[in-house]
Amino acid sequence: MNAQCGDARHMERALELALRGLLSADPNPRVGCVIARGGRVLAEGWHERAGGPHAEAMALASLGGAARGATAYVTLEPCCHVGRTPPCADALVAAGVVRVVYAVRDPNPRVNGGGAARLAAAGIEVTGGVLEAEARALNAGFLSRFERGRPWVRVLLGAPRGGDPGGDAVQRLRARASAILTGVGTVLADDPRLEVGLRDATRHPLRVVLDTRLRTPATARVLAPPGRALVLTASGDPARRAELERAGASIVHVAAGRDGLDLAAVLRRLAEIEVNELQVEAGATLTRALLAAGLADECVS
Repeated sequence: MNAQCGDARHMERALELALRGLLSADPNPRVGCVIARGGRVLAEGWHERAGGPHAEAMALASLGGAARGATAYVTLEPCCHVGRTPPCADALVAAGVVRVVYAVRDPNPRVNGGGAARLAAAGIEVTGGVLEAEARALNAGFLSRFERGRPWVRVLLGAPRGGDPGGDAVQRLRARASAILTGVGTVLADDPRLEVGLRDATRHPLRVVLDTRLRTPATARVLAPPGRALVLTASGDPARRAELERAGASIVHVAAGRDGLDLAAVLRRLAEIEVNELQVEAGATLTRALLAAGLADECVS
């Protein structure tokens, strides 16, 4: 087996591992790691949740000192900054790997080539861009947040109404989203919960209501636990704001546009609070506005 075929095979496995964090890693990226030597897999890891071990750390932890001379395959460039966990680039250097292959460069300005540079400075051979398209698809929201300053926007066409849970397919899409967005018109007409009804769901996406004039009732089901609710508005009405805050919602002011809120400003604000994938389940007015503004990245019917 030549080196390129071996790289692709191990990266395919790393991408499979990354998928294990599909519903739980947010707002962090979904990342998988394979450590191999001479074509033999020594260890595997993936990032399960924010604050938990990164994929590289998980794989290295199972090896002790046995990673020396091996190659690490990672779906995202190893990090080089101190966050809630130590830098993975430093861990790979300390473990004595001789080569690191990654799929896509991390656009986070705290990394963005720095991880690869740190590895190269330590004498480690670094190869990037292996199965990059597949890795980008897996983390479209995370990459969009840093590269475009807005979430990846998935619009659900023919969104379920009222208490309809929408079936398993919609529930799986909700579960992987960072946030679910609707308009106040849908709240008033259908009083949806926008909850995730899967037994294996480990987190509840943020529920976001666009409400230019703060018409959302304090009794609206979308505001109720579990999970958090955010109302974006152009209104400065302190009484309505206080009422909704008492009901458990966070209220954030966003500039108004021609026919409601400025949708580009809405997406920028959501990116600032680490929304990667935004699922839109709204009525025709908001859906058409997003489509007309060119702000929908994906449509699902």
